[in-house]
Amino acid sequence: MLVDTRPTTFDELIRISGLSHGTDVWLGNAQSLIEDGIVTLTEAICCRDDIMIYLIKQGLPPNPAFKIMETVRKGKALKDPEQWKKYVDLMKEHNVPDWYIKSCEKIKYMFPKAHAAAYVTNAFRIAWFKVHKPEAYYAAFFSIRASDEFDSEIMIFGKEKVKNKMKEIDLLGNNATQKDKTMYPVLELVLEMYERGIKFLPIDLYKSSATKFIVEEEGIRPPLNSIAGLGTVAALGIENARKDGKFMSIDDMKIRSKIGDSVTELLKKFGCLDGMSQSNQLSLFG
Repeated sequence: MLVDTRPTTFDELIRISGLSHGTDVWLGNAQSLIEDGIVTLTEAICCRDDIMIYLIKQGLPPNPAFKIMETVRKGKALKDPEQWKKYVDLMKEHNVPDWYIKSCEKIKYMFPKAHAAAYVTNAFRIAWFKVHKPEAYYAAFFSIRASDEFDSEIMIFGKEKVKNKMKEIDLLGNNATQKDKTMYPVLELVLEMYERGIKFLPIDLYKSSATKFIVEEEGIRPPLNSIAGLGTVAALGIENARKDGKFMSIDDMKIRSKIGDSVTELLKKFGCLDGMSQSNQLSLFG
């Protein structure tokens, strides 16, 4: 839709939001009119408010203009032929073109402009951060929108590992698991992040948050629960336990964090426990 319309203004982005949320507003309707050069994006019917405003500008009284808008936005233009004929005659009296009337007749549902404006305003804010504050954008996205699909074993060790996983999923095609399919867009975003020169820092027993990606000077620090198999409860247990000071040993960490052997093994795998002794006891022959 963006490629077809080539928007250049904020108003046009709102119009596109209206088109994309409506039913039979774009496909087989505004799209064809724009492609055939009959109308431009600013002239097409995009949001329900457009109809009433346009008809009033054409000289229709506000009350019938509003009623026509309500009829069209509910997809009822052709469900009451007798009433619609009266509306059509009124529109023709005020020089409303045939393409406009036919466009109204195809519509099944229309989005309100206020909703479209709210969506676009929010999207524009997010887009600004993605362009100008990319570290903050990626950290927020991975923390909020991709927490279930993010797998540190695949994603934090450089772009080649990410590319290989994407190729693997591509080769599987329809045989790819649902988990892989939902992971794919996150892999795309991770790859994009790497291509922009941003890197992940190692997961750290003390520096990593339990659940949030943290922006640091050198890059983005993944949370403890981004390790596949290490759940949020265990991650929060570690985060809370370390507030009372450093762990004296692996056994001390397990007891204070209330985690089991499986979580401990995952932490070892990611190098989080390097240099930490197994127990507090001193060996006679150490």
